[in-house]
Amino acid sequence: MKIAVDAMGGDYAPEQIVFGSVRAAKEYGCEIVLVGDEGKIMQVLSKVRDWQRLGISVLHASQVIEMGEHPVVSVRKKKDSSVVVATRLVKEGTCDAVLSAGSTGAAVAAAQFILGRIPGADRPTIATPMPTPRGVTLLLDSGANVDSKPKHLVQGAIMGALYAEHVFGIKNPRVGLLNIGEEETKGNEQAQATYPLLKAMKMLNFCGNAEGRDIPKGNFDVVVCDGFVGNVVLKFAEGLAKTLVRLAKEAVKNGGILAKIGAFLLLPALRKLGRTIDVSEYGGAPLLGVRGCCFIAHGSSNAKSIASAIRIAKDYVDSDVLGHIKENLAREEALGAAGELSETEETASEAARA
Repeated sequence: MKIAVDAMGGDYAPEQIVFGSVRAAKEYGCEIVLVGDEGKIMQVLSKVRDWQRLGISVLHASQVIEMGEHPVVSVRKKKDSSVVVATRLVKEGTCDAVLSAGSTGAAVAAAQFILGRIPGADRPTIATPMPTPRGVTLLLDSGANVDSKPKHLVQGAIMGALYAEHVFGIKNPRVGLLNIGEEETKGNEQAQATYPLLKAMKMLNFCGNAEGRDIPKGNFDVVVCDGFVGNVVLKFAEGLAKTLVRLAKEAVKNGGILAKIGAFLLLPALRKLGRTIDVSEYGGAPLLGVRGCCFIAHGSSNAKSIASAIRIAKDYVDSDVLGHIKENLAREEALGAAGELSETEETASEAARA
């Protein structure tokens, strides 16, 4: 297993990216190719004892795509940027997966241009794991496509269900369509057009509409929506979690001695809860629908998050999620083509009888 890591992507690059890669190499036995400014990467690696024995190598890339740059234009112009070079390693077969905590748009654009799309996946989708009391709920799309047609949501549901099954071990995952109500007739035109398509999918365990509150409760294993809505949900959840933690700390700080004693007594339970809902346990989200394993980590990822993302990427490759997605999308295309042929033959027969 060899994973290409964009060492220059992220708010704390290259230090936290390198340290996370070192941690993953130690714990999961992965070979890591750190791609980026060789001088800066080596400065960080020099702080790690015997890093040469960990299967870590460095590949120099002279350019970096910054967060404020236009993704598509930058990927086309900056051929020697760290994310482009790292993605190319997967295309060439040198590496099994690529991970970047840099610009999401640049990572998506690089994957689409260099790796290409799987037949049957019209638009790749980002599947973000959301921690819940029941485990994890996959939210997709969480930012790859701000506008999606009903067929794109159906394709995303298929890919998300396969990812949930083969990486997270969720058998027959419960799939929901994000909506403003449980009733089948609820929602905008997109939701109303998507619902019957998902309902007709025999390969999916479609359980109906999912409301926003169902996501943190874990009432569904996979929740599909377009990237605009999904990204808003994701950023709102991140902001709310940080605000609640800050408010809790302030309440304890300003609550006097009894509040501090109570917080001390609750500390073991709070630590356990923190591990349950810690997003850094999952680290990154896969870009499903491209011809290769591409993982996108949060821009503020620390070493723990990067190591976790590498672990999930390793599981993705080991479980051959890409192969399962290709097989199921091809089957769905074949079934769709057969259905269209049947409708054509039926129409021709009716015309002949007339």
